[in-house]
Amino acid sequence: MKRPPLEPPAPPASAPPASALPASAAPAGGDLARRAGADPLFRLVAYALEAAHGRPPAAVWSAPHAFHLGSPGLVAAAGWPTAAAAAPRTDGLVRLSSLAHPADSCDLPLTLAGPPPDAPDWALRPYAVLRALARAGHGRGGTDLHVQGSLTAAAGLATAEPADCAIALAVADVHGGPGEEPDRAHLARLLADALPDGDDTLRRAVLFARPGQALLLGPEPGRRQRYVDFDPAASDARLVLLAVRGDPADRPAELARAVARTRAAGALSAWQPGQRPGRSVLVLLPEARLAAVRAAVAEDFRDRGRPVPRFLNIAVAGAARREE
Repeated sequence: MKRPPLEPPAPPASAPPASALPASAAPAGGDLARRAGADPLFRLVAYALEAAHGRPPAAVWSAPHAFHLGSPGLVAAAGWPTAAAAAPRTDGLVRLSSLAHPADSCDLPLTLAGPPPDAPDWALRPYAVLRALARAGHGRGGTDLHVQGSLTAAAGLATAEPADCAIALAVADVHGGPGEEPDRAHLARLLADALPDGDDTLRRAVLFARPGQALLLGPEPGRRQRYVDFDPAASDARLVLLAVRGDPADRPAELARAVARTRAAGALSAWQPGQRPGRSVLVLLPEARLAAVRAAVAEDFRDRGRPVPRFLNIAVAGAARREE
């Protein structure tokens, strides 16, 4: 694969503390919920924030799911996003909601130190992101936030990292100055420090990916970034995520069997999308063999009375962005 010596452009300076900014300074984004031509996910997230918290969002950000390519430091983004809608506050309160947890919305004080307040399990990680942002001067006045993904954990791609990035970008945006782009490199370092259990390589893909290319990351702490051509569609190929279902104890064997069937039917390669074994693999195959591969896997699992694996088409996508 071609490896041009390119670096992502340097992002602008980080936003000033949110406590110094009135809510009117946040970018306008409240009409997205009613814009007929907008992506349904982003319309839904904008509407859900308004329905849950009684005010429209100041910004909606989308962040792609990301995956490893089987080589150290080589990652790319998938065209399946997580979205975060945010509106700034000035009273030190964070109000969190998600359509994935409709009964577990919560209002929490934003404290910079000490134990976090009691919160539903799903809200603990978003709160940790908000607290880390506030410590760095972003959003100390509080935020109304709604988060929603286009995929669940059942798909087999990591869901935490795109949510972390969408939240960080949305909060830094609505608490920043008018027209200021959030400092992505700064946010990447902040998230890596605040959430050391996360996958920093995937977060970098979420923040810096390019369509039709993979991101090649050097070792820390510098994390030099280069881009590698990776565009299956340009070579008449398809990239598909294959996720097995059923008893977790059976997944490793079932996944290995599914991979064997894809190779026998013409797949070119298969690899884990994350750093740890899970329920899915990414399969690269010729466009002309897609139907045959899917049929071979489905037939084998049906004949054994097993749940047929899910297949999800993956487009190599660009980085997180603000949805206008």
